[in-house]
Amino acid sequence: MMPFSILDLSPISEGSDAAQSFRNTLELAKRGERWGYNRFWLAEHHGIPGIASAATAVLIGHVAGGTSTIRVGAGGIMLPNHSPLVIAEQFGTLESLYPGRIDLGLGRAPGSDQLTARALRRNLASDADQFPQDVVELMNYFSATQRHAVRAVPGAGLNIPIWILGSSLFGAQLAAALGLPYAFASHFAPAQMMQAIELYRATFRPSPQLDKPYVMLGFNVFAAETDDEAHFLATSTQQAFVNLRSGHPKKLPPPVKDYLNRIDSRERALLDQILSCAAIGARDTVKSGLRNFINQTRADELMITSQIFDHPARLRSYEITSEICKELD
Repeated sequence: MMPFSILDLSPISEGSDAAQSFRNTLELAKRGERWGYNRFWLAEHHGIPGIASAATAVLIGHVAGGTSTIRVGAGGIMLPNHSPLVIAEQFGTLESLYPGRIDLGLGRAPGSDQLTARALRRNLASDADQFPQDVVELMNYFSATQRHAVRAVPGAGLNIPIWILGSSLFGAQLAAALGLPYAFASHFAPAQMMQAIELYRATFRPSPQLDKPYVMLGFNVFAAETDDEAHFLATSTQQAFVNLRSGHPKKLPPPVKDYLNRIDSRERALLDQILSCAAIGARDTVKSGLRNFINQTRADELMITSQIFDHPARLRSYEITSEICKELD
């Protein structure tokens, strides 16, 4: 069976707060574990009112402590925001607490606007360009045979799978060169997906971590009992993307009827592009969408994200998806 996983941004809905988001995240992780999902990843974002997962390593610990078998990780840590040593210590701590269950996905974007990125107190002029060297440095901190005097304690000698995340050809090239698994952000930036997958597979070099290419792709699912209900639920994410791209990020808004007919052609084209990797509908519609996407990409694993305002509806969407995934096998 192809593995299916969960990407959760710990959304903060209108009328709610981060504390409730964290409770919802843990409930989703517990249910996802029972439903058979392979991983539960959280993403680093800063300064966005509708996303509560800024302190990603802390939230990973919360989720891992409340579950028992599902892998928990970062999808991802934005490495230019951090010292590689600090990340090695954080994830060395997580792996020591929850051995064999921690993943570390790495991205090179700040996960924020430029003003917030400056407040994170790293040198914006060079850190993104330093990303490949930072990844190699981080990998060395986990090595049992250190190449320099500084040690990550805990961290050294621990087997923590490292992933490269990306939405362009850069990440594909780096993941292939280092022999690491590659996760593409097709759930919000699908433009270069097929080109990046092909480049990664064609240039992959085996490594001690991985002997052949492994591709995981983000995919949006809004599943409900009817197509109409699913399209209604999806309008929360559609509004959130329009708000974000217009420079006015907000908490996750409630769904609205007939949203796509209320927006202009530019916003409609934006959503068509951003959400081109999505399945919205009842069971058969979602099943067809997932099957077509898998056949198109030959992905090794899918990372499902369902940003839905109503928490019970979000849980139900993931439950329906888990049932469909088993049927696809």
